[in-house]
Amino acid sequence: MASGSKGTVVLAYSGGLDTSVILKWLELEGYRVVAYVADVGQEEDFDEVKRRAEATGASAVYVENLQREFVTDYIFPAIAGGAIYEGRYLLGTSLARPIIAKRHIEIAMKENADFVSHGATGKGNDQVRFELAYAALAPRIKVLAPWKMASFLEKFQGRTDLINFAKENGIEIPVTLEKPFSTDENLMHKSYESGILEDPMKRPDKDTFTVCVDPTQAPDEVTTIEIEFKDAYPVRVKNLNDGREETDPLALFQYLNEVGRKNGVGRIDIVENRYVGIKSRGIYETPGGTILYSALRDLEGIAMDKQVRRLRDMLSPEFAAIIYNGFWFSPEMDFLRGALEKAQAIIDGTVRMELYKGNATPIGRTSPSSLYDENLSSMDVSGGFDQQDSAGFIRINALRLIAHRLITKHAED
Repeated sequence: MASGSKGTVVLAYSGGLDTSVILKWLELEGYRVVAYVADVGQEEDFDEVKRRAEATGASAVYVENLQREFVTDYIFPAIAGGAIYEGRYLLGTSLARPIIAKRHIEIAMKENADFVSHGATGKGNDQVRFELAYAALAPRIKVLAPWKMASFLEKFQGRTDLINFAKENGIEIPVTLEKPFSTDENLMHKSYESGILEDPMKRPDKDTFTVCVDPTQAPDEVTTIEIEFKDAYPVRVKNLNDGREETDPLALFQYLNEVGRKNGVGRIDIVENRYVGIKSRGIYETPGGTILYSALRDLEGIAMDKQVRRLRDMLSPEFAAIIYNGFWFSPEMDFLRGALEKAQAIIDGTVRMELYKGNATPIGRTSPSSLYDENLSSMDVSGGFDQQDSAGFIRINALRLIAHRLITKHAED
């Protein structure tokens, strides 16, 4: 069958085993294949990835640098809104998927493509994230997801079949038959999962990690930094040890990654609940995001109204779940973003942080919109607070407790 006879498909291509095989398979099936490579901060030789895509059969290759938009439009809003999944995961993979999908659709429109394709499996979260984004952004686009297509599954039962196909078709693949685990890397984090890590009691070897220094091997010297926020977004970071300062959003976040990884900040080892209903063990390194999250939550203590924070804290888990489950482009996300942005207004100020052997600890904070009154808080100064008023305050709040106790005591008698 002539290449392109079935139409044009834009494939999200990484250069790894799966997407390399998928590219060639789609071409052999009769599609014109355009390869799309998203640069979201992973350490990669993109010139080499482009060369391999062309050698494998791509009719065109797009290598798109999305790093700045990823930081300003996805990472910063997520941290500002308190998005942390199941209380621990800062959503590095989840946050990258909507921006990757958004550019994927833009390229498909530019190429007048009939289809988009990806290499995500039918068991994971990424298939959901990509395909929900496609549906929201381009409802009429068709999706070719090989790992859910019978013709592909019949041919490829596992990694051995993929590797054999690659060898038969002269596809260059940087992979061996035995791969200990899978990884995903971007500016926000690096993740490690599956393979030998599927045993939740198995502690990963120290050489598993490639981002952060082992906290026990981190410098014995404390690194002290200050992070300045405007409306809950970071606008300046300064290292008080050496005077280095960054204000550009991308450079700022990259620097936080740099100082975080040097000090072993941001490692977690968790079992999480995937959207498809399967539990998954994941190991993550998120240095810059961990520092920012800790600093901003501390600033909110001085600059955010008590009741606003209480309500925001009720919304944040939903915000995180929406991101994790792939609904970035949805009406519920629009609603939540509006509420969260209102809560983030005038969360301005500077937080001083100590980084030391895996810890990112706030040690001071100041804000021009501070709600903290030193006199009111003092145990030594009255500050206009009449302590006798507390008696009536307590009596009023105790009324329902007294009533409840009298009723239950009567029932017991």
